[in-house]
Amino acid sequence: MSDNFLPPLHPQFSYHIDHVGNEKTPVLVVDNFLQDAEKLLELAMKFGDFRDGTNFYPGIQSNVPDFYSQALQLYLTEIICKAFNLKLENIHYSVSTYSLVLTPPARLALPQSRPHVDTIHKEQLACVHYLCTPEKGGTSLYRHRATGFEQLSPERMDVYGEHLDKEALDTSWHKKYINGSNQYYEEIGRYEANFNRLIVYPSDVLHSASIPENLQFRPNPIVGRLTLNSFIYLK
Repeated sequence: MSDNFLPPLHPQFSYHIDHVGNEKTPVLVVDNFLQDAEKLLELAMKFGDFRDGTNFYPGIQSNVPDFYSQALQLYLTEIICKAFNLKLENIHYSVSTYSLVLTPPARLALPQSRPHVDTIHKEQLACVHYLCTPEKGGTSLYRHRATGFEQLSPERMDVYGEHLDKEALDTSWHKKYINGSNQYYEEIGRYEANFNRLIVYPSDVLHSASIPENLQFRPNPIVGRLTLNSFIYLK
């Protein structure tokens, strides 16, 4: 599988669209995305140039061959338009990275212990393509209990920020990965890391990787929690 090779869809490709929480956030769930997805693991092992993650990602990341973005565009654009009520011209481009969780709980920064959004503007979608199995942990969406917010926007940030400051004083949830509901956030949707499953959701929804307590933080893509994380930028 080289940079100019476009892998075919898996013969058992399927998808469905959920609407999660009180705000009915659409989530696109694709199962059995690409045929021979195991080769994506081989590429990560052979050619991955892993480096520290950006934007508080708790691990390491590496570039992905160009064919992957082409596959997203070819196979998923029309389905994404259907799921998120978009037109083809709304989709600008995508950026993808291999992502491997490596940070143990004791080394987490405070923002890494709670759900987050990738942007507070309706300008992008997030994709997670699981190249690992369910025991490595999936992805969950959340509602902030005190405000009821499930998505964040510029208009909500003042109120939300005030609550974050107060909640930060409680150290009982620090240095932990959130994995399900806690005293400040209610889990409203959960997607397990089935191998070759891909989920797409708006980047302004509160979400987090669901990292189990017994996860072994291994830098090897074959045995670690490896995902392909993509952002689809909208215009």
